[in-house]
Amino acid sequence: MKKSLSLSHVYRLLEPGPVLLVTTAGKGKANIMALSWHMMIEFEPPLVGCVISNRNHTFSMVKATKECVINIPTVELAAQVVGCGNTSGRRTDKFKKFRLTPVAASRVKAPLIHECYANLECKVVDMRMASKYNIFILEVLKAWIDPSKKNPRTMHHCGKGTFMVAGRTIALPSKMK
Repeated sequence: MKKSLSLSHVYRLLEPGPVLLVTTAGKGKANIMALSWHMMIEFEPPLVGCVISNRNHTFSMVKATKECVINIPTVELAAQVVGCGNTSGRRTDKFKKFRLTPVAASRVKAPLIHECYANLECKVVDMRMASKYNIFILEVLKAWIDPSKKNPRTMHHCGKGTFMVAGRTIALPSKMK
């Protein structure tokens, strides 16, 4: 028999994809934020919706610079991902603290994270929902991937410090190209 679930736990059922590390740069300082709430909106050009709380330092950085990098870590970076998520970038250099390597991007000022298997350089194309819902619409300008990382295992946030790790894949017939 099913039981009632607290509405404050609904988000745990709807995890949208891998935990990301979003980097920003401004006023001579780079920052990293862990992000779980994002969604694909369009495929060409690639548009991504990201929920960034207005309580986070990254919210004001993205709003001011209108750009960021979405970095996709693998489970090998779990400790750094959780550390970045539990530390404010207002007073902490997260690159230094969590031993992550910033790499210059080609299209935006925010750095890529070298240790992540993929990086997406983005510009903000719509902030109309930022004030009310904390949602930014980002256009991916340049995408990078480390081809040496075969079958990367990403982390997926389940709430309260719990994560699932992507693993086994299955292939089913599809008419999509």
